[in-house]
Amino acid sequence: MKKDKPEEGAEAASVLINQRIQELNDWRGETLAKVRAIMHKADPDVVEAWKWRGVPTWYHDGIICTGETYKAAVKMTFAKGAALEDPTGLFNASLEGNVRRAIDIHEGETVNEKALISLIRAAVKLNTTKKPSP
Repeated sequence: MKKDKPEEGAEAASVLINQRIQELNDWRGETLAKVRAIMHKADPDVVEAWKWRGVPTWYHDGIICTGETYKAAVKMTFAKGAALEDPTGLFNASLEGNVRRAIDIHEGETVNEKALISLIRAAVKLNTTKKPSP
């Protein structure tokens, strides 16, 4: 069994994510819905989970990223973001860490869908690439 892999409840998680989007009922819900749609477009095999008392999380052989919502931003935190190439500069938060990187999306901002799809696919590739045994 792989660490950080959701075992069950993907359907329940999807329902909870739908509820969160509806409850927000503002630009944050719209942004989270857009991010979610991009996630599924980039990786049709993505698995949704509901972690840490209410954080939408997307998996493919490990965590790809989370979709947190705050008053001023929707934050996509990529679990292994520091290891990903970001030629378009999407990462704009949590830049000081050695592992994670995040994208804060604020009200009125649009998401560069093409660049985000590339970043998501790079994260999936990183998760699915097996490291050779020593």
